[in-house]
Amino acid sequence: MLTGVVPPVCTPLTPDLDVDVDSLLRLVDFQLAGGVDGLFILGSSSEVAFLPDGHRAVVIDAVLRHVAGQVPVLIGAIDMTTLRVLDHARRAVRAGCAGIVATAPFYTRTHPAEVELHLRRVAEQCEAPLYAYDLPVSVHTNLDHEMLLRLAAEGVLAGLKDSTGDDAALRDLLVARRDAGLTAFSVLTGSELTVDSALRMGADGVVPGLGNVDPHGYAALYRHARAGDWDQAAREQERLLRLMRIVRAAAPSRMGRGSSALGAFKTALRLRGVIRHAVTAPPQIPLDDAETDYVRRTLVAAGLL
Repeated sequence: MLTGVVPPVCTPLTPDLDVDVDSLLRLVDFQLAGGVDGLFILGSSSEVAFLPDGHRAVVIDAVLRHVAGQVPVLIGAIDMTTLRVLDHARRAVRAGCAGIVATAPFYTRTHPAEVELHLRRVAEQCEAPLYAYDLPVSVHTNLDHEMLLRLAAEGVLAGLKDSTGDDAALRDLLVARRDAGLTAFSVLTGSELTVDSALRMGADGVVPGLGNVDPHGYAALYRHARAGDWDQAAREQERLLRLMRIVRAAAPSRMGRGSSALGAFKTALRLRGVIRHAVTAPPQIPLDDAETDYVRRTLVAAGLL
């Protein structure tokens, strides 16, 4: 069962929009030194939706070769339809990943029966543990909990990354999982600001985008929670909440929330000396000097600069 802190690793880019492999490997080492329990590459914080297939292949090969089994590496096989997802999944399995992460199909409106068929087909053909990614903000539908638990009971799914932001629904799923005795089905929260609450409810870990910037903080939070020191966990969670304010660097009138958040993560990593450039993939808008200074001041206040 996958547990602990599994950050969705950013994909550093050069000014020419190639993968900055040197920076990527420094970021991986930064995560490992921070005490993470696994890595998730080619997820939302990796800008997977913006990367061409050639970039994805570079990231997979570089990270798996560099990590060399130190921690499990999950790979996002995220695309619009089953056949496209299977292409990505097979590539990841050949490279030696520890698991595949897939959302529901998107672009077209997909019936729940089609979502289930999609997950079954991917699991049957990818020969690696499959983790469902509940990401309604992007795929415009929530994954049905009864379906998830049915697929878990049948061995189709190894786990779930829950990025719904719905803590009540997450708790209901965790209770239903316990009632069904599905002890091997891993449930990870993608909501980095309520990790202490999710762990106390019974979640097995966290996939925090902000973990790119402060993996040590999330590792400490997880340790406090597992030790039952909920006061310490809450204090660390609140410190991370203040750090998360970097995603507000840009005004909504100037760019989208995604541009501001991913630009802030990469800017913070550049300021911390982990990656060389804060370049994000187009059509995302880069942060300007004033927004970069906001990120810098937030890092200083958090004790990270």
